[in-house]
Amino acid sequence: MQQRTIGDRSVSAIGLGGMPMSIEGRPDPERSIATIHAALDAGVTLVDTADSYHRDANEVGHNEELVARALREYGTGAGDVLVATKGGHLRPGDGTWTRNGDPAYLKRAAKESARRLGVDAIGLYQFHRPDPAVPYADSVGALRELLDEGVILMAGISNADVAQIDEARDVLGGRLVSVQNQFSPAFRSSRSELEHCAGLGIAFLPWSPLGGIANAKDLAARHAAFGQVADEIGTSVHQVVLAWQLALAPVVIPIPGASRPASIRDSAAAADLELTADQVALLSA
Repeated sequence: MQQRTIGDRSVSAIGLGGMPMSIEGRPDPERSIATIHAALDAGVTLVDTADSYHRDANEVGHNEELVARALREYGTGAGDVLVATKGGHLRPGDGTWTRNGDPAYLKRAAKESARRLGVDAIGLYQFHRPDPAVPYADSVGALRELLDEGVILMAGISNADVAQIDEARDVLGGRLVSVQNQFSPAFRSSRSELEHCAGLGIAFLPWSPLGGIANAKDLAARHAAFGQVADEIGTSVHQVVLAWQLALAPVVIPIPGASRPASIRDSAAAADLELTADQVALLSA
């Protein structure tokens, strides 16, 4: 599988987003474990999670624990996987989301995430979403301290704009390695952040790259150009979407969510799908 880089780590060009395995409508644990194992079998070496990927109020870290279990049970080869988790975005258990960018909280949350993942240091830790009640530099400053203390090995941010990317780079002393923003055929407002990351050599991780759980099944109907290219090539529209994103810049690493082995196998195959310049231009128009 094609490889890309986050910081000093080489990872697969397609990652696995763990959110669908832990929120509403999630599958049973056995199917989730099988999905993660299928991803690893397909060559995926980046798994994305967060402490807020859970359904009920009393199960913070559900997806982190699920990922940790899957990696333990996989055995040989799991050591090559980079697990990226996030903190600062919370789910009270009623389907809503809240934010907490308090530095002391973020440091506690990171240490709890490390405990759930069963690691001495988190491979990649990302500030999940800006908290308007806390200065951004203060929140990112917690990541700087976590880096200095060795609690995390690499630091990133999520749901950030261009100014926040630059601010985070300054606060972290140039050690910002990733930006995780929403980006898909239907949601392209993060294109400027993608291009900014490309110029800086920072990994850009599109979340919901297929448009989210509700919309992924109707991609061809919603976006005719992607369906057209899929028909031309003879592959799935999902692969075309991911291959298009990979073609936009060498720093792009989509992290499609999956809750079935077949889904992640199909997505992973996009890493080796090459589109022509004309096809990329058509899909980008």
